[in-house]
Amino acid sequence: MATTDGMPQRSESRSQRYALALDFAAKQLRHLSETCPDSFPIYTVGGKWLHGGEAWTNWCEGFLGGQLWLLYGRTGEPYWRGQAEHTSRLIEHRVKDRSVHDLGFLFWSTWKRWYDLTHDEAVNAVVVEAGQTLALRFKERGGYLRSFVADESLFIDIMMNVGIIFYAAQQTGDADLLRIATQHCLTTRRYLVRGDGSTAHEGIFDTATGEFLRQSTHQGWRGDSAWARGQAWALYGFGTAYRFTRDARFLQTAEACANFYIERTPAHGVPPNDWDEPNPVLPYESSAAAIAASGMLSLAKLTGDPARAILYRDYAVRILDTLTSPEFLAVETPGWEGILKHGMYHQRKGLGVDESVMWGDYFFLEALSKALGSESANQRISE
Repeated sequence: MATTDGMPQRSESRSQRYALALDFAAKQLRHLSETCPDSFPIYTVGGKWLHGGEAWTNWCEGFLGGQLWLLYGRTGEPYWRGQAEHTSRLIEHRVKDRSVHDLGFLFWSTWKRWYDLTHDEAVNAVVVEAGQTLALRFKERGGYLRSFVADESLFIDIMMNVGIIFYAAQQTGDADLLRIATQHCLTTRRYLVRGDGSTAHEGIFDTATGEFLRQSTHQGWRGDSAWARGQAWALYGFGTAYRFTRDARFLQTAEACANFYIERTPAHGVPPNDWDEPNPVLPYESSAAAIAASGMLSLAKLTGDPARAILYRDYAVRILDTLTSPEFLAVETPGWEGILKHGMYHQRKGLGVDESVMWGDYFFLEALSKALGSESANQRISE
């Protein structure tokens, strides 16, 4: 049976379908952990995880451990905790890594989940140090955290990482960390979020004066277009900024980004790589949809408007209904090693195009966990 928009529908109840998707994810992750231990693949090639190969930048090593922690949180099985701890420790040395803007991706999904489950202060200290390290990327002229590309570059992706600086500020009482995180969000809001709620991937600044020069992109169609994954990063990341600060400007921005996503995406909830690209060859970017679903489930609890809360939750569920269909979930695709099909890493570079991508799988599991309510109150680190 199919829905009116062409997406297949299954006969199980929604909760059963989501639980089965998590069971399938556990099967795939067990296979990866046991056949390729200590490996951090980013994307598949023909459905098989690529071990080695071009990565563009080292930003994905937290997503495997994050999935393992999610499974432990859901099942309580010692196997998953052992795998999660081991995989998290493999990236501990990255806590001092000043070469990337992705320490939130690395440590929020792993060590922060670990701390929320155990309340081990030694674990928490690692999370705090990661936030302190990331803050060292701040450019006073311009008021932003620089991307890994260059001093003059600001990425929308950093909105998904700035939360770890807010957390470090909260834990330490460091007012300067709070200033840095807040100013970064305000700068991103001013220069990368447009009046219609769409977002640019990158902003370029004059490093001598701090003057904003132009919008640009590495992954979208054009500098002035709307790259779907960046849009999902924004709606999720500004929601996180609001949760830490209760600054109404950040909630307004998160909702504007979410509303743009909803207005521009087909009824099934999965966008193309860029909404503005004419006649895209590939219709889906499932990782953007997974991020958006998780972000909207959190946003539904943050907004003070009951009607918007219903809108965001219902739309997130619509996305998950689509992503748990055989078109996207690899459960009926023999030999496929990832979880979620039709993801996109870097279309311009030809990396991970129409494949499984590790962050897509992670945010898919996170969204399913939120929807099922399987995370206890102290585990809901993204709400």
